[in-house]
Amino acid sequence: MENTELLINAVYVLSAALFIFGLKLLGHPSTARRGNLLSSLGMLVAIVVTMLDQQIISYEFIIVAILAGSAVGAFIAKKVALTEMPEMVSLLNGVGGLASLFVALAMILAGSAIDTHLFVIVLVAIAIGGITFSGSVIAWAKLSGKIPKLVSSGSTVFKGQAIVNAFIVLAIVTFGTLSVFYPSLEVYVYAFVALCIVLGVMLVLPIGGADMPVVISLLNSYSGLAACAAGLAINNNLLIVAGALVGASGIILTSIMCKAMNRSLTNVLFSGFQSVTTSNIKIEGEVKPMAADDAYYVLEAAQSVVVIPGYGMAVAQAQHAMKELQVLLEENGAEVVYGIHPVAGRMPGHMNVLLAEADVSYELLLEMDEVNPRMEGFDVAIVIGANDVVNPAARDMEGSPIYGMPVINADLAKNVFILKRGMASGFAGVENPLFFKDNARMIFGDAKDTLNSIIRQFSE
Repeated sequence: MENTELLINAVYVLSAALFIFGLKLLGHPSTARRGNLLSSLGMLVAIVVTMLDQQIISYEFIIVAILAGSAVGAFIAKKVALTEMPEMVSLLNGVGGLASLFVALAMILAGSAIDTHLFVIVLVAIAIGGITFSGSVIAWAKLSGKIPKLVSSGSTVFKGQAIVNAFIVLAIVTFGTLSVFYPSLEVYVYAFVALCIVLGVMLVLPIGGADMPVVISLLNSYSGLAACAAGLAINNNLLIVAGALVGASGIILTSIMCKAMNRSLTNVLFSGFQSVTTSNIKIEGEVKPMAADDAYYVLEAAQSVVVIPGYGMAVAQAQHAMKELQVLLEENGAEVVYGIHPVAGRMPGHMNVLLAEADVSYELLLEMDEVNPRMEGFDVAIVIGANDVVNPAARDMEGSPIYGMPVINADLAKNVFILKRGMASGFAGVENPLFFKDNARMIFGDAKDTLNSIIRQFSE
């Protein structure tokens, strides 16, 4: 028995090391796949060695679960489009939170006596897991438009919402306390679980617009914290380590994204984005449309081009066409780089993954701070489906709701081509004066079709 426990703990240390090295490798696009593989391997090894524990009741169910999970994972990897990845990440965060909730809840319902301090830890795991699960489902619904009222991904705010939330928190504390003092009365535990799930819904409902990428990374952190608390509850060292790593990395990423938006996490969570973005500023000017064939002549003469992608490129699936145009421009003697804003798209790293799929070299992906000092030297800036992250109002218009948010200064390039289907505002719902700049030209239509039209011109 002692030898088995020693072996399990030794493999846990190995798995934890694989998690840490995997997380480090995830820090750069060129090593991210290897990092993902190492982390997955660490989890598989941990699951297998845990099955050596004599307390395992049914190996059959566990093996079936492994096979089923592997099949679902393979299906998701093959079938889910990159435009749907933010929604999928939200659901995976929710599943992680729900798993932690079930693990903690099982300890209470098992009927064995639990020390008071351990009972409190179990309740914390349930609370974080429940909030993560329901909050992630609402985030998924907002992003995918599955719930009619949440189709726009905007905030849903009603009068007295803060008071309602305060009562829910008070009720959670009350039922949690009753559960500790009267553990035999399971109704208190069920009420506690239900209220935690309701709180998750209420916390995410007011958040919308450009804040959704922040919410996704925050919920990812919550799922890690829930796993960490579940690990403490069942005394599993590896679960504690893995949960802490996920929780810490999620918080760091959330902080980076809040900084990129020039907003505090408190403001994101409790302001309700729609109330923040109310503005009476009217942007006047004349839009100057341009045909794709005419854009070709400017690009044919360009010596330096910067591409600024956004969620619209994911929707149009234009990354492969852009890579093809990049090659043609380079063969024509032009330098081509990509300017990536930290919150471009609808989840952290969305544009990096999109361009990696098209086999765009990682060295060409420049962060905002790298590309902005060079912007005035670019002959052409091609904005593909991006809006809020290139909005000069954040820099120049003090009355704008997004004033102070760091953006990519696309308007400072010599020529700006904006590929959009129409004049709709971005995810934040704020008008963009870039569209009316003297050096800006709107190329309306599907971005993929537009790029293919330019490609044909180069090929003739």
